[in-house]
Amino acid sequence: MKQYRKWTLAALFACLFFLCGCDSTSMKDVVISSPEVLSFSPESGSIGSEVIVTGEYLDDVVSATIGGGKVTILQKVSNQRLSLKVTDQARSGKIVLTNSIGEGVSEAEFTLEYPAPVVSQTGVPSEVEMGNNLLLSGSHMNVVSAVLFTAAEGGTAGNEAEIVSQNENEIVVKVPYVESDRAVVTFKYFNGTENVETSSSSAPQLTVKRYEPEVTTNVFEPANVGDVVVLEGTYLNKIDKVLVGDIECKIMSKTESELQFVVPTSDSFKNGDNIVPLKISYFDGRETPVLAEEFIVRVAFVHYWENKTIYAQARVEGQFSAFFSPETGVVYANGDWKTELDMFAGPAVGSDPKNNANNPSHVLGITKEDYNKVNPYFFISASGTNESLSLQSPANSDGQLKNFCTSMSSSSSITGKAAWWGTPALSFMYLDPENPAYAELINKVKAGNIKNIDESTFALNVDKKTCNGFQLSVSVAPVAADGWAKGKFEKEVEKENVDLDAVLLVFYYNEKGYCNKYSDKNPAANVKRIGILYIKKADFKLKEGSTTEFSASSITFDMYWQKQDYDYLKVPVQ
Repeated sequence: MKQYRKWTLAALFACLFFLCGCDSTSMKDVVISSPEVLSFSPESGSIGSEVIVTGEYLDDVVSATIGGGKVTILQKVSNQRLSLKVTDQARSGKIVLTNSIGEGVSEAEFTLEYPAPVVSQTGVPSEVEMGNNLLLSGSHMNVVSAVLFTAAEGGTAGNEAEIVSQNENEIVVKVPYVESDRAVVTFKYFNGTENVETSSSSAPQLTVKRYEPEVTTNVFEPANVGDVVVLEGTYLNKIDKVLVGDIECKIMSKTESELQFVVPTSDSFKNGDNIVPLKISYFDGRETPVLAEEFIVRVAFVHYWENKTIYAQARVEGQFSAFFSPETGVVYANGDWKTELDMFAGPAVGSDPKNNANNPSHVLGITKEDYNKVNPYFFISASGTNESLSLQSPANSDGQLKNFCTSMSSSSSITGKAAWWGTPALSFMYLDPENPAYAELINKVKAGNIKNIDESTFALNVDKKTCNGFQLSVSVAPVAADGWAKGKFEKEVEKENVDLDAVLLVFYYNEKGYCNKYSDKNPAANVKRIGILYIKKADFKLKEGSTTEFSASSITFDMYWQKQDYDYLKVPVQ
C-alpha cells in the first residue's frame, strides 16, 4: 500500500546537517523521517474500535487523526506498529500520523460506521441496587457515549450513569439516582450526524432497589446545643446528612436501624428557643425530607460546664492540670499556662504590690486591651501553714503560681520559682446553706435550674455593695477550714471523693480590678462577668513526703458563667 509523506523545511535542514557535519555517522546509524503508514486493520469500524497501524518510524508519533478528527494513541508497540482508538471526533477518511519531523498519510481511507447499540435479551438483569455497578451485554457497546436511567413512572429526564468500562460487547456502569424503583435504560451514541438516544419504548427496564431511609421517630423533644439526638428507622445508614435548618449536624454513628447526631451550634441561633426544621438528606442530596417542621433548639443564656476537675500544686505523677477558665470551659495543663492562658503574667510593677492585690492595672501595668486578651481563670492552692485548701484568683497573690510545676521535679516551676502575679482578677463568695437568704438560689443551682445570669437576675448595687439584695462578703481565697469545706477534712488525714455540695458566687472584674486602693474594695464595682461555682466533690491528699500539706488535692465542680459582659446601665431601678 503506497503512502505519502510531508517533509518540513526543518526536516530537510536537519538531514543536511547530519550528512555534512558528521563524518563518522552513516545514514543507517541515524535516521530522521516523518512516519510512514504502510497498512492498517481493520479497514472499517465504529467509535471505540481499535485500529492497528503498521509502518516505519512510528516510535516518535505524537498525534493521530482519522478523517481529520483526533483519535487516541493506545499503544506504541514498536517502531513499526502502533494501535489507535477511534473517538467520536473521527470521520471516514485517511489516517494521519504526526511526529516532530512531519506527517505520514495512509493511501487508503478508513471507513467509519455508525451502528446503534443493541442490548441482548439476556443482557440486562432483572434488578440492581442503586449505586452498585451494572453489567449490560449486547453489541456495539463501544459506541455508547452515555447511559441514562429514567424513572418508568413519571420520569421525564434521565440521570446519567458513570461508565466504568466498555468494549464492543459489554459496558459496565454505576447505577445513578432514580426517582422510583423501576427504571428505563437508554443509550446515547453518535449516528454520523448528531448524538442521538435509543428509543425508550423499546428500551430495557429493570427494578432499582433504592433502599430509601425511613425514620420512624416522630416525636422530637426540645434539644440543647451539643445534645445527642437518636433517630430510629430502617436503612438509616443511607442517610448522608442531618440538617437543623440549613446547618449540617455531626453524625456520631449510624446503622441500618439507628442514627445519632449532635445538635450543632450556630451564630444564627439566639439565646433561648430557636424553632427550625429538622431534615435528612440522602441519595447525594437529591432527596431531603423534613422530619419535623418545628424542631426546637435551645441555646442556653449562660455557659454551663459540667464535671470539671482541677488539682492543687501536686507533686503526684499525672496531676498537672491546675487551671480552669469559665470563659472557655477548658482545664489547662500546667505546661500550657503561660503560652495558652496567661501571656501577661509576670513580676509586680510598682513599689507596693501588696496594696494592689486583685488590681491588675497597677500590679501588671497592662492596658485594658491587653487585659481583655486573657481569659479569666482560677485555681486551688494548699497551705501547709493553715492546713487548708483554698480557691485562688490569679491577681490576688504573687506567691502562689510559682508553686505549680509541670513534672514531679520542683525545679519545673511554671514561673521558674519566681514570684509572679497572674492577670485576671476574681473574687468568691460562699453561700452558706444555713443562711435562709441563700436557700432559693442554692436550690436552683443544685437542681440545674439556672437559666440566665444577667443584669436582671443578678442586679448589682454599687452603693450598697449588694447583689440581688445579698450583702456581698467576698474573698479572693476562701479557705476550707471555715468556708466551703468546713468540717470535711482533718489534719494529716487523707480523704477521697468527699461530697461537698458547696455553692459560690464568682465575680470577674474588668481591668480596674477589685479595688483602686487597698482600703477601697467594693465587690459590686467593676464587675465584668458573674459566675456560679458548684463544688460537688473533693479529694484531700497529702503532699508526698509531708503530713501537713494538702497540695495533691483536687476539686470536681459544675459552673455557670455569664455570656455577655455586665452592663450596669441595664440594671433595673432598685
